[in-house]
Amino acid sequence: MAVKMPLGLRIAIIDRAFRRKMDEWAEEIGITAVQLRVLGEVSLMEDNGVEEVNQKDLEHIEQVTHPTMTGIIKRLEAKGFLICAPSENDRRYKKISCTEKSRGIHKEIAKKEALVVKDMCKDFTPEQKEAFLQMTEMMLQNIS
Repeated sequence: MAVKMPLGLRIAIIDRAFRRKMDEWAEEIGITAVQLRVLGEVSLMEDNGVEEVNQKDLEHIEQVTHPTMTGIIKRLEAKGFLICAPSENDRRYKKISCTEKSRGIHKEIAKKEALVVKDMCKDFTPEQKEAFLQMTEMMLQNIS
């Protein structure tokens, strides 16, 4: 007889497996998973027409402190993924932009995430996949 696993533990295991796959891919391109998320945010914001991305925006999105985000940005800049320049709108901030190397990376991240989810849900019927997406969307709405 199978032991019933608590739902929280199930969610945690799924999260760890998903993160592990994304971490492996980030490592292949020479960055950490956190750096990949930040890079993806900058890329997405630029693609959505945000005029200037600054560090404060990224700190808010990632829910990290100023010193933590400073370190992430500096490492991404050193690796050639980001460029920081003085803001044209507010001299207190630096404008953060993707380089040619990372422009549009949010699309690659979305593709990779879709492949990981597809693999994790490979035995689902189309109806089960749709129900799963609807339920997780409802859960996210309930959280916020």
